[in-house]
Amino acid sequence: MTASQWAGSARGLDLQIRPLSIVDVKLVIPEIHRDARGFFSETYRASEMRNAGISTDFVQDNHSLSAEAGTLRGLHFQIPPHAQGKLFRVSRGAVFDVAVDLRVGSPSYGRHVSAVLSAENWLQIWIPPGFAHGYCTLEPNTEVIYKVTDYYTPDSERGLKWDDAALGIKWPVDPANVKLSDKDRTQPALLELAPAFVFRDLAP
Repeated sequence: MTASQWAGSARGLDLQIRPLSIVDVKLVIPEIHRDARGFFSETYRASEMRNAGISTDFVQDNHSLSAEAGTLRGLHFQIPPHAQGKLFRVSRGAVFDVAVDLRVGSPSYGRHVSAVLSAENWLQIWIPPGFAHGYCTLEPNTEVIYKVTDYYTPDSERGLKWDDAALGIKWPVDPANVKLSDKDRTQPALLELAPAFVFRDLAP
């Protein structure tokens, strides 16, 4: 579906928020107003987030460029007391975006949800604390912008093996050609992770 079709489905609203199959992860659908000059879009509104059960304060914005298609960043998270929620979008290019539930006791523990986000479809994704997050670029020179609910804290930074078979993620890239950081090549598998999140403490 194109960005203009999404905008048409959201008539009368500047922002729609819909749950994915793991309902705490939300797809955020901003409306785009186009004219001869270009477009205008309201990409964030706190009141609509609260109406969708997301009541949080963002403290930091991040902007990242990946030069090549097939660049994979993830799967990343921060542990308490600096766990992060993320509101993630693409300003240029496209990504295959993934969130993995790490909340011990959750009915969906170890499962994942995914979505294609692009500058064309203008979708965003809300990933709450308690999830590992990662993405693979589908186009060269892809740029992403995301808000986070806690500051980047190196001592709290953790990762999960991107191609752990237990996760069942069907990444859109040949493993022989994937572009990874050295750190992401050596992240632990799910069974090797120390428990960091408890579902009953994080569930809305």
